Amino acid sequence: MTMGTRQAHLEAKIDTLKQELLTLGDLRPGTLSEQYNVCGKAGCACKADPPRKHGPYYQVSFTWQGRSHTQFVRREHVATTRQQLRTYERLRALVEAWIAAGLALSALRFGTAPVRPRVRRAAVRRAAKRAHAQ
Repeated sequence: MTMGTRQAHLEAKIDTLKQELLTLGDLRPGTLSEQYNVCGKAGCACKADPPRKHGPYYQVSFTWQGRSHTQFVRREHVATTRQQLRTYERLRALVEAWIAAGLALSALRFGTAPVRPRVRRAAVRRAAKRAHAQ
């Protein structure tokens, strides 16, 4: 691939990524977890053997502006919350791809060595698992 062709390809890729960003819907960062609870009432089924704990209760945990947050999620909002979390992951993936393409384009234009991305094996496995689950 010639330098001009490679540059055009990277510019087209960045334009495509920008257009995909415009199509994203509602999003939110974080991780959704399912919690079960044991109450304080004597004789409750949650204290039986085996126990039948109360729940599930759902919550989203995330870090925003350097601070940790946790929000409870009502059962009827769990599906929507899961979609918002997937949309956020898509946003992050698109931004990472844009950065990679921008770095490659800058290296090409300035004649410098391209920056090689660092591959985190655990992150790659989690991303593949999420993509398979969708």
